[in-house]
Amino acid sequence: MSRIEQIISDIESYIDNCKFQPLSNTKIIVNKDQLEDMLNELRLKTPEEVKKYQKILNNKDAIIADAKEQAETIVNAAQIRTEELINEHEIMQRAYAQANALIEQATAQAQQILDSATEDANSIRQGAMDYTDDMLEKLQYIIEKSIRDNRDRYDSLLSGLDNILSIVNNNRNELKTPVPEEEAHTEAYNESAAQSEDSSVQDTQEDILESIDGNDNIPE
Repeated sequence: MSRIEQIISDIESYIDNCKFQPLSNTKIIVNKDQLEDMLNELRLKTPEEVKKYQKILNNKDAIIADAKEQAETIVNAAQIRTEELINEHEIMQRAYAQANALIEQATAQAQQILDSATEDANSIRQGAMDYTDDMLEKLQYIIEKSIRDNRDRYDSLLSGLDNILSIVNNNRNELKTPVPEEEAHTEAYNESAAQSEDSSVQDTQEDILESIDGNDNIPE
């Protein structure tokens, strides 16, 4: 319950609890100062929205008159445009269609202006509640926007980390892939080692043969 509704409820309760005047069941005795205090508080708590709608209500006749004047202006402009289109014989059929569309649009706009003026006048009863709802709507927008902004920043951070992880994986894969030049050096080294081993085996075989020949020359 809003403060305005609470004050109104307090005034109603105060009136209900007042004593009746002697020999009367309709007239009551009230404390003037106390009642004026509650009314002053109610006046101070009335939102500016309610005052604005009260001004609209007070100027209802002027608003409706202005709306009618605007509607007549629109209709007159549509009629003038219709006559101009009709006078153009080469586009006669299109002129009729455009004229009808302009008249319908003008009528709809005129009705919309009248409906808007009437709606503004009738919305005075909901002025205070609309004011509160507007404030809550703005607060809701701020909270939702904050959530969206933080979610976007979080998603951006995750995307950046994914990119870094991809770069690290690529670098590791490149380290595991042999470089062509290193492969050539490795093959050359293996061939040299094989040749050295063959030469060493051949030298060993020659030494054994020489040793056998030497033993054959030893006298018995």
